[in-house]
Formats: sequence, structure tokens, C-alpha cells
Amino acid sequence: MATHRKLPGIRPTHRIYLVTGEGKSAFWTPIGAAWPNRDGNGFSLSCAAIPLGGRTVMRRITERPAKAEA
Repeated sequence: MATHRKLPGIRPTHRIYLVTGEGKSAFWTPIGAAWPNRDGNGFSLSCAAIPLGGRTVMRRITERPAKAEA
């Protein structure tokens, strides 16, 4: 899978998903990330895929996965 371009020193604040299906049977596939623009107006997006069908949803990242200990 392609890696997302990272902005220096800034973590993404939103995750971008392709959503297929409806309700509890919907399948959410992460396809990218978003960062707020410095002026606060809009976002910069980095996507590994651009969907042709389904819905594209951007959600704020609320939790970060715990890092595995070496």
C-alpha cells in the first residue's frame, strides 16, 4: 500500500474512508488522511486511492493506537 506524504512535524487530524453499504453492514476502508491548513481554512488531503463508488467520509481522529514495545 502506498504511504501517505507526511507534513513535517504535523500529525493528521482526520482520517479519510471509503464507505460501502449502509447501516451496521457498512464497510469502512481507510484510504487517506487530512491535515488542517495553516490559515485554518480547509484541509490538505493525502489519499492512497480515489474512490469511484461508495461514499467518501472524513472523520476526526479521536484515538491513536498504542505503540508496540520493542
